[in-house]
Amino acid sequence: MSIRHPSTLDALRHAAVPLGGGAGDYDALLRLVGDRQFVLLGEATHGTHEFYAMRAELTQRLVREHGFDAVAVEADWPDAYRLNRFVLGGGDGSIDQAFGDFQRFPTWMWRNQDVRAFIAWLRAHNQASLPDRRVGFYGMDLYSLYRSADSVIEYLQDVDPEQAEMARRLYVGLDHVRDPQGYGYEAASGLRPPCRDQAAALLSDLVRKAPDYQLQDGEAARDEQFFAERNASVILNAERYYRMMFTGRVNSWNLRDSHMVDTLFALRRHLRGSGREGRIVVWAHNSHLGDARATQMGERGEWNVGQLLREQAGPSNVLLVGFTTYTGHVTAAQDWDAPAEHRWVRPAHPDSVEHLFYRTGLDRFYLAMQPDIAQSLRPELLERAIGVIYRPETEMDSHYFRASVSGQFDALFHLDETSALEPLDIPSQWQVREVPDTYPFGI
Repeated sequence: MSIRHPSTLDALRHAAVPLGGGAGDYDALLRLVGDRQFVLLGEATHGTHEFYAMRAELTQRLVREHGFDAVAVEADWPDAYRLNRFVLGGGDGSIDQAFGDFQRFPTWMWRNQDVRAFIAWLRAHNQASLPDRRVGFYGMDLYSLYRSADSVIEYLQDVDPEQAEMARRLYVGLDHVRDPQGYGYEAASGLRPPCRDQAAALLSDLVRKAPDYQLQDGEAARDEQFFAERNASVILNAERYYRMMFTGRVNSWNLRDSHMVDTLFALRRHLRGSGREGRIVVWAHNSHLGDARATQMGERGEWNVGQLLREQAGPSNVLLVGFTTYTGHVTAAQDWDAPAEHRWVRPAHPDSVEHLFYRTGLDRFYLAMQPDIAQSLRPELLERAIGVIYRPETEMDSHYFRASVSGQFDALFHLDETSALEPLDIPSQWQVREVPDTYPFGI
């Protein structure tokens, strides 16, 4: 049956659950959760208000009603850990100061009003909970090469000054102009010796000496040792990542997503070591969370978090949830390191899954991939992915890929029109709302 066939639209209209903006919008999805260990909540862009707000609402219910223990997001480990300390009742200063470590482009991806509201909720929830029921907030990305090195040294300075001095000597190979891409280019080109052996040695020492470090202050010491150990893992993988950037995109993509999965399993072990179940909600882009085997990515030899978790934890332990939009506005930049802008999102391509959903006339809905729907959506369609950069003039090359959406996700939410995420730090460029290039004549 063709994906364009009228019966496909009829099947979608029959299976879709319209969203009315009420408390019951997520009931159908929550019934799918069961005892799954990982619930992955995606996004089609890194700058859409509705995606962040809906993930926050879903996560609140997963915490309250299903006992999830942690939230892991597509953010750098040390930056997010400052928020983790804040939500668990530690750290110094206000909620806005807790966001202070998010300084690398794109700052709006986590320094925004929706995440701020969620962090405020999570801290209040934890304050009203028993210590063994408090929920943490963690990053799982690997870009923080130098910040992670500083964090390891700072930790060791407190628990093992002699080892801290050794860490300084081991990491000296990284320290040039504190430009990770510059390091990667020079190491890949043979212009400087790679630091991989030193990074691996220090990670091994941190793991070997963990029992000694954890004796000093009970559970708090265990958390801080885990923080340092994961920072050492970031250094090891980030060093490889920045070298691989100059040897092939597939390798660097695969390393990054493998690192995220390793972090999730390490976090689950850490939580279980504290007597928790180790159930984790994950926030990241659809391109990381939708099973890559059902996409053009998989054809290129790329894997991702969703695929690896299904393979390693088992599909019955993982729930993959996508989010799509047809048009609206998004917070995104035109180039890397450029300011955030309030940008118009073109209506989706006629051959895309987003356009198919738009044609149902349902506006906003939830869709579970039950067998009949899964069969209807099995043929590949275009699917749009907007990261932190949006270039509508090159959309077909830069923002679309082919995918079988029913193989990617277990369920998804579609919204015809969405709005831009509001940064905590609003640049002048964001204040101007971009109008459609067809205005005032319509689409």
